[in-house]
Amino acid sequence: MVAPGGGSLGTWDWKRIVGNMFPLLVALSIIVLWAGLTLEGAEELLEEYAILAVMVPTMVDMGGNLGAILSARLSTRFHLGTTEIDPSDRELWANVAAILALAVTIFTALATGAWLLGQFIGATLALSTLLVISLVSGLSVAVIAIVFSFGATYVSYRLGIDPDDTTIPIVTNVVDVFGMVIFIGVSGLVLSF
Repeated sequence: MVAPGGGSLGTWDWKRIVGNMFPLLVALSIIVLWAGLTLEGAEELLEEYAILAVMVPTMVDMGGNLGAILSARLSTRFHLGTTEIDPSDRELWANVAAILALAVTIFTALATGAWLLGQFIGATLALSTLLVISLVSGLSVAVIAIVFSFGATYVSYRLGIDPDDTTIPIVTNVVDVFGMVIFIGVSGLVLSF
């Protein structure tokens, strides 16, 4: 397969992969520090509502996983030559709908599981509160994952870089950061009312 820049996307060359990925991974590592700082800044909130601390890893991980799923599907379609980013492409919209439906399912299960665990450890947050926090945060993260999946896949392809090498690290790291920031922000907002 020939990329728009004239290079081949179908060849495996470790020098090209390292050359593309090393600067990207350094930049993404710096960006991910923001998530850590956000988590550290929310220490008081997470100590007061310990059940939220239980939700953090799953919230962040699932957002990245949703983006990785969509990125892999888009990359495969580009490799097969079966897609262009076209708003009238029904299969692209079906992929977006599937990611959103999966997000609703996962983040509803996360809130329910956290509430059940809270019943055993004496956490005081209501199921409705956990559902609002989880679904608002989770669907926001899913939308960000969708946008970055499309953007990273398309830009990589247009630059002649194999999207399989770049999209998942970009999407998972960016979604981790936004996932943490959004989750902490939504939690603080919901619990302040």
